[in-house]
Amino acid sequence: MRHTHAVVIGGGIGGLTAAIALHRRGWSVTVLERATALAPVGAAIGLAPNSQRALDVIGLGDRVRTLAAWQGDGGMRTPRGRWIARLDARATAERYGGPLVLLHRATLVGLLADALPDGAVRTATAATLTDPGAPDRPAVVTTPDGPLEAGLVVAADGINSATRRTLFPDHPGPAYSGYTTWRLVIPAPGPFTPHETWGPGRLWGSHPLKDGRVYAYAMATAPAGVRADDEKAELLRRFQGWHDPIPAILDAVRSDEILRHDVHFMKVPLPAFHRGRVALLGDAAHAMQPTLAQGGNQAIEDAVVLGQYAPVGIDVHRALAAYTVDRLPRTTAIVRQAARAGRLATLGSAPVAAVRNSLMAAVSRFGPGIVLRGFDGIADWAPPAPTYAADSHDLPEQHITNR
Repeated sequence: MRHTHAVVIGGGIGGLTAAIALHRRGWSVTVLERATALAPVGAAIGLAPNSQRALDVIGLGDRVRTLAAWQGDGGMRTPRGRWIARLDARATAERYGGPLVLLHRATLVGLLADALPDGAVRTATAATLTDPGAPDRPAVVTTPDGPLEAGLVVAADGINSATRRTLFPDHPGPAYSGYTTWRLVIPAPGPFTPHETWGPGRLWGSHPLKDGRVYAYAMATAPAGVRADDEKAELLRRFQGWHDPIPAILDAVRSDEILRHDVHFMKVPLPAFHRGRVALLGDAAHAMQPTLAQGGNQAIEDAVVLGQYAPVGIDVHRALAAYTVDRLPRTTAIVRQAARAGRLATLGSAPVAAVRNSLMAAVSRFGPGIVLRGFDGIADWAPPAPTYAADSHDLPEQHITNR
């Protein structure tokens, strides 16, 4: 049993997707979640066409696409409301092969959990990796109920991953980006055009959800660890006088509906995404800034690619080496691109920010394709194969040579 048993540490979006992928590849899967329920941390998540194609592999892509709310135009604005760049949902879908789907994280977690066998998820179960395993022995994960042996362990335990520290104790871990974020989901106070608004040292975004709510987020430079006594008052102070619908959203939200988190990212890449019989996934492997909205998307990609390389019965060490070769270069590049976008978005000087906005407005006049070009190579990604081949244990040749 231990050689066909996969243990997933962490019941977030990446961990649940990995569990589905491995279950479909023949593994007996157990998901260990520390929290008492699968209550996702966060507000909403944007699923770009790349992660939707990954979800197609496990049969959930079309269900997610039905939740797309953005049908018209949108874009980037200045705090006074002037449009810097306009984007069109149809042009975006045509360029990248699908729509952008924005949905509440709880909705996505529910879809993923429902795709797993009954009893696969164990909540209120803290898990610690005590042995990463080797070719001649299983990995061991310790829980309050005793140890679990596994032929494969997936560490999806988030940005503060204890498993990552166990596997790579000399790695410095995520670094502070220099800015903090606020997020909220409330009933939409009225119709509005989706937008992201850039000011000096801060930005705001407002986007509709399919269920009639609005997902709003803000970002601003700030010292690490600083918190306001009243986060609504802090947002009012920082975004006073900005264009509609920002005042209406701030008027409608309660302080206890606002989430605030400092942004950390993997400034120094890991040397690998695996060790022994353990694979790191999502924020545990490559935490990134939210400026490209790719953190959750990349976790979903990780999970499906891992399933591609690791059907039950495969040489796990060979499969995990292929997983690292596939995922490490791609995610490292996206982490760096998101960091560059974060620096651009949070330029603190008002004159410099004005020049930035003017340049972006000038570039956007050449058409939406110029603005979207930054997502080329990201949103147009496709998984190694459109579906899992149930009877194939072959790995793509380019990922197994020179191992």
